[in-house]
Amino acid sequence: ADGTYEVTVFTNAIVLFNGSIAWLPPAIYKSACKIEVKHFPFDQQNCTLKFRSWTYDHTEIDLVLKSDVASMDDFTPSGEWDILALPGRRTVSALDPTYVDLTYDFIIKRKPLFYTINLIIPCVLITSLAILVFYLPSDCGEKMTLCISVLLALTVFLLLISKIVPPTSLDVPLIGKYLMFTMVLVTFSIITSVCVLNVHHRSPSTHSMPDWVKLVFLVKLPALLFMQRPRGNSARQRLRQKRRQRDPGSLLGLAAPRKSAISSSASALLAASSASALSSPGHFYNKGPQIEFNYGSRKGDLRPTEFLPNGHNSTQDLRGSRVAPVWGSEVQEAVDGVRYVADHMMGNDDDQS
Repeated sequence: ADGTYEVTVFTNAIVLFNGSIAWLPPAIYKSACKIEVKHFPFDQQNCTLKFRSWTYDHTEIDLVLKSDVASMDDFTPSGEWDILALPGRRTVSALDPTYVDLTYDFIIKRKPLFYTINLIIPCVLITSLAILVFYLPSDCGEKMTLCISVLLALTVFLLLISKIVPPTSLDVPLIGKYLMFTMVLVTFSIITSVCVLNVHHRSPSTHSMPDWVKLVFLVKLPALLFMQRPRGNSARQRLRQKRRQRDPGSLLGLAAPRKSAISSSASALLAASSASALSSPGHFYNKGPQIEFNYGSRKGDLRPTEFLPNGHNSTQDLRGSRVAPVWGSEVQEAVDGVRYVADHMMGNDDDQS
């Protein structure tokens, strides 16, 4: 109990017609009760108050329970608690008959509206943002930023709950368990995102795909997910189709003998260009044995460079000559392959930039 217990007005007594006297001494009583935080903020508490005399026993003062329920006439409603029941009882000790007390149980329930709006709903909304991490593409730089932001927000809410809930180690509130569980899930999503980004930024020049990865993700898993490889018209597929049309033995897995057709075709082109250059009127050239040729990077851009006597160069494009070179299928395939490699490298440069 707490308060001032000295009686200041001794005449504050009510005398009834039957000779009984009612005396109401002023006092403020406080009681410490065991709190249950397991279902916070939807918890229900039971606080007990016992009234007895410390100096007089049952033979001198008889405590009589006037009503089984405490009166709530002077009760002021609280914004945090609701009183569910106020039962009272008269207790007599079985071991000591002179011991008598009056016990009142205050069963109260917390109003959860404030905590629901300011604590539970924001926690649920922030936790749902962790699911969007897996929806972001790997090229997006905000993937890890979103994970860490959600983790920090949950940490702030956990610190806020630790200040609101009474410090006790007897039990952990449900909302605390929920926040800890969501923090574990967000941590797992961060680890998963790190692994995904590590695999995404790998390239054939730095890593090689293991055989078990090919078996699981390219053979087994697509079959379980009913996934099929898209049929596109990429440069590599066009090269494969042309190769299969020209070499039917490759479909059966036979290694057909191939000659160095590219070098022979290139030498034939050089000979044709030299003949066309010699037969062209009004063209100055060096009659010496040393003649160098430079090849352009474009398809069909074969330019012989001849040295003039005065040391200057003159370049003649074969496309303007009368004798047009005859391109072989092997040269065409080689040019297509080089073009595919160039496009692939340009695509990698665009992805890195």
